[in-house]
Amino acid sequence: MTSGVTGQKLAVLGGPKAITGEHADLFGWPIVTAEDEQAVLEVLRAGSMSGDDVTRKFEAEYAAYQGCEFTLSFCNGTAALMAAMYGCGVRRGDEIIAPSLTYWATALPVFALGATVVFAEIEADSVCLDPKDIEHRITPRTKTIVPVHYCGHPADMDPIMTIARKHGLKVIEDVSHAHGALYKGRMVGSIGDASAMSMMSGKSFATGEAGMLCTNDRVIYERALALGHYERTDADLTLPELTPFKGLPLGGYKHRVNQTCSAMGRVQLRHYPERMKAIQDGMNYFWDGLEGVPGLHAHRPPKGSGSTMGGWYNPLSHYRPEELGGLPIDKFIQAVNAEGGHSWRAANHPLHLHPVFNDADIYGDGKPTRIAFSDRDLRQGKGTLPVSEGLSDRCLGIPWFKRCVPKEIDEYIAAYKKVALQASALK
Repeated sequence: MTSGVTGQKLAVLGGPKAITGEHADLFGWPIVTAEDEQAVLEVLRAGSMSGDDVTRKFEAEYAAYQGCEFTLSFCNGTAALMAAMYGCGVRRGDEIIAPSLTYWATALPVFALGATVVFAEIEADSVCLDPKDIEHRITPRTKTIVPVHYCGHPADMDPIMTIARKHGLKVIEDVSHAHGALYKGRMVGSIGDASAMSMMSGKSFATGEAGMLCTNDRVIYERALALGHYERTDADLTLPELTPFKGLPLGGYKHRVNQTCSAMGRVQLRHYPERMKAIQDGMNYFWDGLEGVPGLHAHRPPKGSGSTMGGWYNPLSHYRPEELGGLPIDKFIQAVNAEGGHSWRAANHPLHLHPVFNDADIYGDGKPTRIAFSDRDLRQGKGTLPVSEGLSDRCLGIPWFKRCVPKEIDEYIAAYKKVALQASALK
């Protein structure tokens, strides 16, 4: 069937579509069942949305899943990331190192701590923080490195951890895209000093709107708790630096998660391994079907590496226009979508080029917040991170299959293959 479809005239030029069905069963997410509904209803009927009894059970279960000693829930992943930074000792005048190509919550919360960010380059293949571009950016002000497991692909954690230990730095893994992914057989989020992640409704592990911090370091855990969980400080704080301040949040934040999300999270966690496997089977089937097709290259770790993509959040394809006669990415996207495909320019806008990181005086300091508490102008303009800046021309989004139904996925394979093999007709 596939070979016949790929030989037909392109849909964008008036031919038939390669994808003929809606295939809604492939994409529906999150999977919400009567089990989720019952768990949420129990919280609502008990009037305990602002309590913590269900939340503590969720935290304990997630700690067992993640393989860490301490977990702390948050109202969202952004709060979890900021609390992880605070827990790792980031304070006024300090610096973190993070990739520029990521969602803003990886870096922007550092401003609320009076600190700033230095952006480092990414690897073109993994689209994750490049270990080779970290060390020369370290200064006496640097406190943490924040690698992101971008679009599910594990960052290269071994060299990152080696650099961090050499310089006495903490590492915070941003796992928002990669719940359940493995790096050389180890769960991402369990390798650094702490990890933080979003669990909003669009993520592969979805609870509604929530975040989680994971660590084996009690100091990090208690500092994060003290920053925005005032109602839990009396029972949970033990550190002499924190116990005098029990009862009020040090940061003036209210980071508590709504327990309806915790209840849903407990149910989702019970089913996540099997659902994650279905995603991996579907995505790997898609990429195996496109193996060797010019212009399209899988964004996934090498087979046999012990690394996996977890729930494969926001999957993307590397696009190589030079293999398709220089066909611009936008023309490819237009053509594959005319076939019924799901594609777009996939990469985030590089943060180091955004005015918020260059011009905004957020707190009225008389200078851009990025440099307000720094001893130098560390803003990074156009051309300073060329791989990050050029990726939107070389990455496109692909369908995110939540189930593995080969007969249906074959239509998507045919659509992408059809356009790639007839790229010359689009010039």
